[in-house]
Amino acid sequence: MWKIGLLLLFWVLLTSGELQQEETEPERRSQPPSGKLDFGYVPQGVYQTLAYYEPGVIGILFHMVHAFLYVVQPNPFPEDLIIKVAKDKFGAVQSEYQKPENIVLTLQAIYYETGFMVCAVLGLLFMVLLPLAGLFFCLCRCCDNCGGEMHQRQRKNADCQRGLLTTLLFATSLVITAGVLCAYAANQNLSSQLKGMRRLVSSNLRDLQSFTNETPTQIDYLIAQYATAKNKVISDLDNVGPLLGGKIHEELGKDVCPAMDGALNMAGAMRETKEALENVSMSLEVLQEATGKLHFNLSLVRFSLNRTLSDPGCSDEDSDATTAQLCRSIRSSLAQLHVSANFTRLPDVNNQLESVNQLLKTDLSNIIQKGYSSFNDTPGIVSDQMRNVVEGARGMLDIIGTNISSFSKVFPVHSTMANFTNFISHTHSKIEDSYPEIDQMDFYRWICCIGLCCMVVLILAFNFLAILCGTIGYDKHASPTTRGCVSNTGGTLLMAGVGFSFLFSWILMGVVTATFLVGGNVEKLVCEPFHTKQLFKVLDTPHLVNPEWRNFIPGYMYNDSDLDLTVESLYSNCKENRGIYSAMRLDKVFNVTTFLNSSLYTKEVGKMFNDVKIDLRVIVLLESEGKQNLIGFSETGVDRINYAAYLEEVNKGVTQVDLLSYANELEAQTDLMPKGPLQTSLKGHANSLRQIHSQQVIPMEQAMKYVRARSMLNQSIRLLERTASDLPNKVTDILATIEAAQYLISQNATQVVNQETEKYKQTIVGYFRQYIEWVRTSLTMEVAACKPFSNIVDTVEIVACSFLVDSLNTFWFGLGCCALFLLPSIILSVKLAKFYRRMDTEDVYDDILAYDTMTRFPRASAPPRHIDW
Repeated sequence: MWKIGLLLLFWVLLTSGELQQEETEPERRSQPPSGKLDFGYVPQGVYQTLAYYEPGVIGILFHMVHAFLYVVQPNPFPEDLIIKVAKDKFGAVQSEYQKPENIVLTLQAIYYETGFMVCAVLGLLFMVLLPLAGLFFCLCRCCDNCGGEMHQRQRKNADCQRGLLTTLLFATSLVITAGVLCAYAANQNLSSQLKGMRRLVSSNLRDLQSFTNETPTQIDYLIAQYATAKNKVISDLDNVGPLLGGKIHEELGKDVCPAMDGALNMAGAMRETKEALENVSMSLEVLQEATGKLHFNLSLVRFSLNRTLSDPGCSDEDSDATTAQLCRSIRSSLAQLHVSANFTRLPDVNNQLESVNQLLKTDLSNIIQKGYSSFNDTPGIVSDQMRNVVEGARGMLDIIGTNISSFSKVFPVHSTMANFTNFISHTHSKIEDSYPEIDQMDFYRWICCIGLCCMVVLILAFNFLAILCGTIGYDKHASPTTRGCVSNTGGTLLMAGVGFSFLFSWILMGVVTATFLVGGNVEKLVCEPFHTKQLFKVLDTPHLVNPEWRNFIPGYMYNDSDLDLTVESLYSNCKENRGIYSAMRLDKVFNVTTFLNSSLYTKEVGKMFNDVKIDLRVIVLLESEGKQNLIGFSETGVDRINYAAYLEEVNKGVTQVDLLSYANELEAQTDLMPKGPLQTSLKGHANSLRQIHSQQVIPMEQAMKYVRARSMLNQSIRLLERTASDLPNKVTDILATIEAAQYLISQNATQVVNQETEKYKQTIVGYFRQYIEWVRTSLTMEVAACKPFSNIVDTVEIVACSFLVDSLNTFWFGLGCCALFLLPSIILSVKLAKFYRRMDTEDVYDDILAYDTMTRFPRASAPPRHIDW
């Protein structure tokens, strides 16, 4: 019945969540990580049982008993011996006990039990010899021997002997009192702990009730959390465009974007070229106008100077050699009176500007932006082409959800748990019904133990009363024959205690020996090995219970003894509050992949996405008009402009010589000439040069109009030079890059599409794997946590070892102490009775040579009779 119930329970627990994965570990490691899903926390039941026992003060006695047992049995736990004995006993016949190996096992067992056997033999000898000694002692005393003669010889140290014997007997009685109190405390502890056992039993049964109540809820929660994975998958399917199409766009963009950016930059370069050409044309016009006027005026001055220097006074060296020399010097410097930057000889750029303006009638940037828009619409294209796949995936998700929802209906989880709950309730009621019988049996046990304690207490009462009477009735002046009634009563009580000691001691020792053998061996062979887990090693020994079973739990329950499921692992896992799924290794026994198989769904998803065909040929990066526009730009002739000539003129000054310096030098030379028309004319020309310098050169050097024109011309020429540098090749490279990107999109995008589709598929499947892994983890750690089962084992250990065995051992320990100390009590009581009882005859002191016959009597004489005696 238990086996069928457990199998059904484990089957129900397992079938709610066992999932398998087809992919191997290397494949799993290579898959991209998917988004983390939050499945929440599995509802947990609260277990109330605290399987822990603290004995309190009586624990000191327990430790004393354990120390005594260690002295009696210091050998380690005989694991190998018990295994051999168990294997031979299970299936051995009587005739096989004579085999040598069985004889060796017997000798090993005897060696291990040596301490117990020695104590048991001593106890048996005590039981047999003490009653016989008591019998012979009585017979001996009846014959007036062994202290039976009522005669005492007085000695000088009689009082000292009496005091010593009284002290020793009192001390012995105190030890016996401690022993009987120890036994009584153990007896009371056992009774009280048995009442507390009901609380532990009820707590364990309530935990089992919580286990059965929470398990269906946990299973339903696991099944319901499929919706979390499903909703995430649906969300990703609804956003297949941004997720899958975005990734495809991102990967293709690594090649497409640089190509399109190059074309867009070239379109910007065309607009910049137009502006630069316009600036060159405008600046050139301004500078040509200014330098033309200056050139004309300088030509007039130079012509006038030539005509003036043609004066005869300049050529008559005979009459005035200095003047002639000065004229030659001035004539030779006339070549400096020219414009330095002659912009009039620079060619215009009107043809190039017209060609560029013609090209800009076509909006190349707009064409390129259309290409960008077409490429950026990749997510939309993917979303449109994936519509059928998404709808199919939605349908598959609904099928999976239906299977999971109907799966819990295939197996009657709730009804099975209800039956298990009824079983627990029925068991609880039966246990409750057995409590009166347990209480009655415990009462009888308590009465018997109290009776044994009362035997000792009776003897102690005689001893203590005798000591009290002997002490109170002591008269140092009284002789043995004249002792008082109280003292005599004390002696009589001592002899009564001796008699009861002989009557009860063998009974006490018999009980002590029997309980010692049982309780001591249970402590050493069961309780201690349980705490050290050596007992589990014995139980987990292969082929111990059945020669054909390697592990008896899976062999008995699943008929698969090779399954790695041992008593220790089961207990440890339950002790850690792990799920029964992992504790019982149900994943290796039951297989329900026909209902919920993640590998099957992975294949289905894979098939759906493997059939995806995404066509990106509708994307056009650059239309033919845009390509022709780029080609036309390379043919505008911008690259044929003589930029060096422009830069050369821009970098020149306004005139070849500083006109003001030239005029001053001319005037200085003129001053060396004799006064006359020639001198006057030359000074007039010097003044003309100063006027040209102040009215034309200085404005050209300082006026913003001319400065800006020169600067703009310089910048524009340099910009055009950079743009025109290797322009045909640049355009060719841009067109080639765009063609390569277009070919990639139209012809070779399959690899990128397949790669990103695989990643997207793995992301979708990853949500299933997360759900599967969460279910596995939950089944292992949280669902149907089997802590109540380990608590039951711990409760049994507490009741058996801590309540029963420790109390039993403490009881015999205390009672044995009483029985052993009855021996010195008997001896001391017999000796002390001589000093308490009234003697019939007495002797005088042996060491007194003379004595008064009026106060001392001969041996044969009787004591005098006084009225007050």
